[in-house]
Amino acid sequence: MPKLTQTTWKYRRDRMQRVMDTLQLDALVFTSGDFFQFATNFHTDVQPWERPIFAVFPRNGDPFLIMNELSTNHVRFSIEKDKLWVTDISFYAEHPKVSNRLPLYTQIHELLAERLRAAGLARARIGVEGISAILTAVNRMLPELQLRPCTPEMRSLRWQKNDEELQVMQAAAGIADWLQDRYRENIRPGRLVQELDFAMASLFVQEAAERFPGEHFEVIRTWTLSGPASASPHGDGASCGQRIKEGDVLVNIIIPRLNGLTIENERTWFCGKPTSEQAALWTAAKDANEAAVAAAKTGNPVSAIDAAAQAVIERAGFAEHIKHRTGHAIGVIHHEYPEDMAFSFRPLLDNEVYSAEPGLYVYGIGGFRLDDTVVVGAQPRSLTNTPRTLEYATVG
Repeated sequence: MPKLTQTTWKYRRDRMQRVMDTLQLDALVFTSGDFFQFATNFHTDVQPWERPIFAVFPRNGDPFLIMNELSTNHVRFSIEKDKLWVTDISFYAEHPKVSNRLPLYTQIHELLAERLRAAGLARARIGVEGISAILTAVNRMLPELQLRPCTPEMRSLRWQKNDEELQVMQAAAGIADWLQDRYRENIRPGRLVQELDFAMASLFVQEAAERFPGEHFEVIRTWTLSGPASASPHGDGASCGQRIKEGDVLVNIIIPRLNGLTIENERTWFCGKPTSEQAALWTAAKDANEAAVAAAKTGNPVSAIDAAAQAVIERAGFAEHIKHRTGHAIGVIHHEYPEDMAFSFRPLLDNEVYSAEPGLYVYGIGGFRLDDTVVVGAQPRSLTNTPRTLEYATVG
């Protein structure tokens, strides 16, 4: 069963330790939902801007968490299933209680300051994602505390995946490939586009229940754009009631999240035989996708993935129809770091994971995009393996 264990916990903790050593920090504090899950393996169940959360990882000593009381039973479930990596937790309440009183929402800064003081961190150098009102209030209570924003260094923690993480992502990719086959079976003229996507989401969770019983599976997106609307990567804002028409180009996107890790799988379909122009655009997108995957080699600059795809599209004569970069990193969230693929010139590292999604968008005709999730290596490896043939892409 694909899941993250103490092996991944140790891998991530070691990476945190190296960042603290490099920056001469005494602790790291994570405050966003995605970083909180990365650090604790707890599926964040609150909006941190509304119900703040803190994961404190000392350089020396045990980590601890500050959480909202809403998460109390969720935490118990996670501990019982041996999923939660950090179990020293202080809860706060968002309303007063008569008994079993907890610190209130308005006292979060006091609670965090006390926990830092008790951990010997009152005068520490602490790396944070960014300064917030609560952290500022903590700093007023602990004036010798040094809070150092280190967002880039924290983001680098999530670049490279270990074997367990890649196995989870491979399992998510496999079920996404399965769903693309179901899409192919269900595309037909006259069908409501939104109804198709919801029907596919239903099939998705049914299949996931067979493959991953008891695990955390989420459908982040099953989304299709059909016809002229597909010429806009994010649609035309008028999807309600739209139906598939004979001759339409369709672009779909499938994004599952399994045990805290995501992948992407996108394909372009034709409802009926494509025109010669449509076929040429699809072929350029497919060739660009394959070039992007091949460029995800260890040691290449990150920008090489984008450059390889753009070169293919330019040679095909369709450069004017490029509207976005070729992809982005992917992992805890489906738009991971780095997100500036075209302008990032650092060398690619083993086991980084990227989407390879070059696209062409022609007003009045449609969009043409194929997206695979690729693992960086001496020989790049695509986790998604939905066929990339014009025959497969043609429905009906």
